[in-house]
Parts: sequence; C-alpha cells; structure tokens
Amino acid sequence: MTQTPPSLLALDFDGVLCNGLREYFQTSWRVYQQVWSDQPLTLSLERLEREFCQLRPVITVGWEMPLLLRAILEGTPAQEILADWPKVRDRLLAAYHLTATDLGERVDSLRDRWIQTDWQSWLALHDFYRGVVAALQRWQAQGQPLAIVTTKEQRFVTYLLAQVGISFPAAAIYGKEQQQPKADILKALQSTYGAPLWFVEDRLGALLQVAATPELEATELFLATWGYVTVGDRAQAEAHPRIHLLNLEQFCQFPHWFAP
Repeated sequence: MTQTPPSLLALDFDGVLCNGLREYFQTSWRVYQQVWSDQPLTLSLERLEREFCQLRPVITVGWEMPLLLRAILEGTPAQEILADWPKVRDRLLAAYHLTATDLGERVDSLRDRWIQTDWQSWLALHDFYRGVVAALQRWQAQGQPLAIVTTKEQRFVTYLLAQVGISFPAAAIYGKEQQQPKADILKALQSTYGAPLWFVEDRLGALLQVAATPELEATELFLATWGYVTVGDRAQAEAHPRIHLLNLEQFCQFPHWFAP
C-alpha cells in the first residue's frame, strides 16, 4: 500500500480534530430547557451528561442533540437508541410537533448568542485532540491540500480553529450550509483535486456511504477510533474491506498510515 500523500486530505471536524462533547451537552441542555420547560428532570444532570456522551455517536447533525436528551429522559433504552436512532428521533419529532429546521435554528442561535456574550466559557468547553493542532500546522506548512467536511456550521469551525492559531481558508470548510451528503462533497472535491482522496471520519455511516459510491472507489477511508465511535462501529469497520482503523498517534504521523 502506497504512502504517497493523497491529492487531498479530507477531515471531519467533531470527533476527529476537536472534542466538543462538553459543549454539545451544555448547548443541548439549554435548548432542551426551551422546548421542554414543563417537563420534570428525572435524572441528575451528571448522569444525564454521562448517558448523553455515551450515546453521542448516533448523532448526525446538531439539531438531533436535544432530542437525544429527551429520549434519555423518557427512559428509552440505550440499545434501542443505538440500534435505530432515526426511528426514535422521528417519533419524538412527531410527538412534540417539532421540525429539524426549528431545532437547528435554536441550536445555532443559542451558540451564536453564547459566543457573543461569553465566548471564553464557550471556548473552554472544546478540546482539540492531543497533537492535532501541531499536525495541522505542519501539513499546512508542507503544502498538503486539506479540506474539512463536517455537519457543523462553517463559522463555528473557523472560530474554533482561529482560537488555536490555525488560519484555515473558509472555502476549504464544507459545513452544514452545503446541505449535501458528504459523499457528494467528496465527489466534487475529487473532480477538483483528482484521485486519490483520503477521508478521515469518526461516523461509520458516513464512511459506508462513501464506500458505496462508485465514483469514489479510489478514496481511502479511515475511521478515527479516538472519536465518537461505539464498539459495534469499530467491529463493523474492522470487517469492512475499504475502511482502515486509525488511532490518534497514527493520524498525527500522516502520511504514514499504512503498514509497510
């Protein structure tokens, strides 16, 4: 397997570059209190946060997070959430007459207000994974083409990177505004940069979608095992012929990600 650097290194943000679990919970809890202000709290906040963090891998887009809190507080079994989160999520949307658009606007506007009024406390809830900032700076200095492909709003990614001294071009951050599956974004990037792309993601579903896209058959796929990954995700990825498991130490040693 070649270790020649790829035409483009495409990276997810949450769970690959940055650990925002503490911020996710705080933002979700604040939005939850807006939507379900009349519902009693049936668990301690500490236990609620712990269960939320354990189940965070099911989340695809940020607007789902308050719904995950509601599912936990209603007593939905963890195995049911892990096995069929879309069904649980859609049931809650219907039961409470909610929409993805409304919840998404609540999450994003709350974050915007938080940053505007107390950006230091918001920033303090984010942790870039060990070695990642130095690695990004090194790859930029070496001229390696990079892109961030994420379901997070582009402005939040730009802001967080800037706070750790990384100037990342906004045009190379493909955020929620794209309103496209990651596989479609990667196809567009491949048409610009050529093959092969390398794509690092902690959400197995996104990797499986890329693996099932014929136009991206040359793309090397990596599951970030330090991110929001369940034991089941890891086992499924390990058995998949297209997906490579990657640990954080290996990640920072790019491009030497393959056994000689």
